[in-house]
Amino acid sequence: MSEKPTAAFVLSLIGGIFILIGGLSYAALGTICGSMMGAIGPIAPQAALLGTILFIYMALGVVFGIIVIIGAVMINKTEPTSVRNGSILVIIFSILSLIFSGGGFVIGFILGLIGGILGLIWKPPSETPPAPPTLT
Repeated sequence: MSEKPTAAFVLSLIGGIFILIGGLSYAALGTICGSMMGAIGPIAPQAALLGTILFIYMALGVVFGIIVIIGAVMINKTEPTSVRNGSILVIIFSILSLIFSGGGFVIGFILGLIGGILGLIWKPPSETPPAPPTLT
């Protein structure tokens, strides 16, 4: 095994970025729906409701994306407990992002899940005993 769980870190980080971008895209859609509220007329309450729902999706997507990125940074450390805790954070919040905020175009969920699993199965390098002295 490698010294650091690099693949787990990279996949989790990219997944967290996708989840964050997905949340921000919901913010853009919510802004558009909110700005159209006055121009639509008879369906203004529905547009306002849609804007509110998209705002909630945005907030959850941004929060989950930031937590997945924090978990990815924890995975990049070499302490086994930090890697394990970071992997668990990444897996849990990747799954929650799929359920509550679209999972970062689903690709963020998949990358976060794979990165979290790779972080969980990573084993730190074992200490090798020093070589015995040679007789000369």
